[in-house]
Amino acid sequence: MRVTKVVAVLTVLLSLVTTSFAAEFPGKLSDWHGFQKYDFVVDGQPVLVVCPAKAATGKPWVWHGEFFGHKPAPDIALLKQGFHIVYMRVPNLFGSPQAVKHWDAFYQVLTAEYEFSAKPALVGLSRGGFYCYNWATANPTRVACIYGDAPALDLKSWPGGKGSGKGSASEWARAQRVFGFKTEQEAIDYKLNPVDTLGPLAKAGVPLLHVYGDADIVVPWKENTGVIAKRYRELGGDITLIGKPGIGHHPHGLTDSTPIVDFILKHSLPDQ
Repeated sequence: MRVTKVVAVLTVLLSLVTTSFAAEFPGKLSDWHGFQKYDFVVDGQPVLVVCPAKAATGKPWVWHGEFFGHKPAPDIALLKQGFHIVYMRVPNLFGSPQAVKHWDAFYQVLTAEYEFSAKPALVGLSRGGFYCYNWATANPTRVACIYGDAPALDLKSWPGGKGSGKGSASEWARAQRVFGFKTEQEAIDYKLNPVDTLGPLAKAGVPLLHVYGDADIVVPWKENTGVIAKRYRELGGDITLIGKPGIGHHPHGLTDSTPIVDFILKHSLPDQ
């Protein structure tokens, strides 16, 4: 009888140990700044999830539109606060309807299968702004907040270069193909850029934070963040601007990322 009890206890302990070390997500496991990162595939696209040591109540998360890993200080700080950090690689789709559908699939997996919060904080750095804003506009009640860092928000500004910025001829041609524009003029006349579709976000009360350099000639802030700020405020929306005098498109972020982290914490955690 004693041996049987010992075996039973060992079995339970082994089960607990196995469970504690079981992979939280499928795919390849690696280290990212001391945290577990999983790389796998959703809807045919590469995705990654970085896990906190212990998830905060409600499993809050940050979703990057592009350039995951660049200027990681805010992500590391939020991981320490119990956030998951996620990214889906669709870099050449400019936040097009096709990209939004891929994001929808990833959102469904994370919220339904892994019980992530229904409202992620979105981070749109440079062209990542297209992804975050276009998905948010299609899903305004599923967004906690948006942090834009020198975000591109109007195709004709970047990559089109039809304003004061230098644009990118190759990316402009690619964007026209992705969206199916038949002529360049059709792309210029397009009225579903993020600068044009802020109504649903304002109605849903989604708070915005934009960090930008006022000397940016790649994604000119007046044609992107400036337009967003004016129109969003006219719609009754809440937007905070942090300008960086004399700074161009790079470097991104802030020397002290506390304002970014505090913004995301304030709007993502129920007790903030």
